[in-house]
Amino acid sequence: MKRKISSSGITKTINLQLAALFISGTVLIGCGESKKKSSDEETVDTAANTEETVAATSPNQLSEKEKEEGWKLLFDGKSTDGWRGYLKDSFPEKGWIIEDGALKVQGAGTGEAGNGGDIIFDEEFKDFELSLEWKISEGGNSGIFYLAEEIEGEPIFTSAPEMQILDNDRHPDAKLGKDGNRQAGSLYDLIPARPQNAKPVGEWNKVSVLVYRGTVVHTQNGENVVEYHLWTDEWKEMIKDSKFKDWKSFLNAGGDDKKGYIGLQDHGDDVWFRNIKIKEL
Repeated sequence: MKRKISSSGITKTINLQLAALFISGTVLIGCGESKKKSSDEETVDTAANTEETVAATSPNQLSEKEKEEGWKLLFDGKSTDGWRGYLKDSFPEKGWIIEDGALKVQGAGTGEAGNGGDIIFDEEFKDFELSLEWKISEGGNSGIFYLAEEIEGEPIFTSAPEMQILDNDRHPDAKLGKDGNRQAGSLYDLIPARPQNAKPVGEWNKVSVLVYRGTVVHTQNGENVVEYHLWTDEWKEMIKDSKFKDWKSFLNAGGDDKKGYIGLQDHGDDVWFRNIKIKEL
């Protein structure tokens, strides 16, 4: 016996099928929109990550994150704007050049002060973190000064602590001083860098100097290598037993205002600097 299907039953079946198709289409559209939204978000994230990567791998640039954190470039890789000779009104006419995006001392071959002399950035800083990269030539010597004062008739090192730059393998200073306190990263002639992790000649070393209310930290290639405290009894005792003992300006580094200039040393050897930036604390 054949079962008779009513017209109302057919209509109901068709309506249910149409509803299922509508729901399925809505889900597909929703998934498409979700995928599109996810894709757009990934594009934004990728762009941001690309910018950070470029800033991290391209010299003399600040990422958006660094800008937000308050970092300031002291060298853009193209000009010497902001820099001048120590006790000078302008940048040295010889002895310093820009080479492949780096600020370079042209070695004079004398083993001491070269043709250009030391340079400073023309702004004083008090509490700060200074970050830069350097590489040295064979047998080379240089340094990074901080809290320097300009004192007529006196070289910069009579007032400023120095983070040493050196070819530890060839320069005799590496074996002089005491316990390696003239090797790269050290507080020159006072506190040795530990661990001693400087990279070989021709390779870039990333370093930083943090100064905050008298606390000073040298960082070299990702490790803290020196820590000390200015103006304390321990500082005074350490200076008393050193070659700096007669330099009152060195003992009172930063002067009465506890601030000073950032300086780069011309010691007569080829040395390169880049990615020079600072954040005031």
